[in-house]
Amino acid sequence: MDEQFSQIDFGPLKQFLDNDDITDISYDNGGQVWLKTLSKGVFRVENTGIDNALMEKIAFQCANSMGKSFNMANPMLDAESTELRMNFLHDSIAKNGIAVLIRKTPAKIRLEKEKIIKEDYIRLNIHDFLLKCVEGHCNIIVSGETGSGKTEFIKYLAAHTKDNEKLITIEDTLELHLDKIFPYRDIVAMKTNNIASYSDILVACMRQNPRWILLSEVRSAEAVMAVRNSISSGHNILSTIHADKAESIPNRMYSLLETNQDVNQFLATIHRYVQIGVHIKGYFSTKYNAFHREVSEVVEFYVDENNNPKSRTLYKKTPDGKETILNPSKHLIDYLETQGVIIPSDILVKEEFRDASSDSFVVDNSNYMQDNYGTSTGTVNIANNNQPLSTMNVDNNNQNAIQGVNNNSSIPNNYVNAPQMVNVTGING
Repeated sequence: MDEQFSQIDFGPLKQFLDNDDITDISYDNGGQVWLKTLSKGVFRVENTGIDNALMEKIAFQCANSMGKSFNMANPMLDAESTELRMNFLHDSIAKNGIAVLIRKTPAKIRLEKEKIIKEDYIRLNIHDFLLKCVEGHCNIIVSGETGSGKTEFIKYLAAHTKDNEKLITIEDTLELHLDKIFPYRDIVAMKTNNIASYSDILVACMRQNPRWILLSEVRSAEAVMAVRNSISSGHNILSTIHADKAESIPNRMYSLLETNQDVNQFLATIHRYVQIGVHIKGYFSTKYNAFHREVSEVVEFYVDENNNPKSRTLYKKTPDGKETILNPSKHLIDYLETQGVIIPSDILVKEEFRDASSDSFVVDNSNYMQDNYGTSTGTVNIANNNQPLSTMNVDNNNQNAIQGVNNNSSIPNNYVNAPQMVNVTGING
């Protein structure tokens, strides 16, 4: 329990505060208790022993510990410490009873590589590619809905920055806690308030000479400008934003602006300086019978030779389990090279099977497997592909299983033009 709130009697709430699987506790509507967990998502619990009287007592204790008031004259209370963030609404404005939201923000990295690969949170090759992007100082923005795990993923990426690179976190509510997680590192944790705005803190931040700036969330015009000014001045950023997909991150940032700035100019700036967008999706999975989070989209942003903003979907997983994978463009490869990171041009796809519309590699996840070494087998869709492919030794007794690929000739057109699924068991680039 936080030292700041160690004297508060949480009563039957403590069992939920001590459970690492629980991330949020919501109390409202005359006594309902709702939990948000990592494993099951959101659900209601009964017979908890938690009631209005307990919540009012906790609110008054929090207010007293911070020297604040909680009453009809001051009906809203925010209480924040290292690992808890609490919001109370007095029953003078919450007409169906006092409302409370408690969010747990533990000072630790919840994500671990072996665990997230095993749980299908992210593909191994996408995971390693994103860490290469961090090593190469790419600016990365993570999108997703509330509770999808954007902040946790940003913390995971930040954990893979170099130990000798200075980090500054800028938040309006403390959630990252990187200074507590890595007490030996050069980290400054900054918090906005009604005196120090994003703009004020950013000016001070620049004078601290950081390599990385971490904005916990881009949710206002001021935060958008902070991101733009940070990246255009040569600093690297990791941040999150509410958006429905990674591809729409630049447009979502523009929609938050409160000025009449030219949209094309703004989008060109974001596409020029933000290299990667990642989308995190959280939903109840019938496959796993649990609440499941996953990286569902990775997009590369860049500007072409005519300064037009462009995007390239490197990875996308659709609700039916299909995955599309495409190698990064020369723009990203060249950028990483300038940062001293060399990646092969086929880092994500060793042999591209193209369909006429998407020019991408498509995997049917219903037949997807991965062994302990990261070697993948899956079903590749080459339907309606009129492009010449490499010669394949087709085993007709194994339902068109492709046993090997080289680059000497092409499959007969009458085979390629027939829409079908073929099982790839070995491909040489």
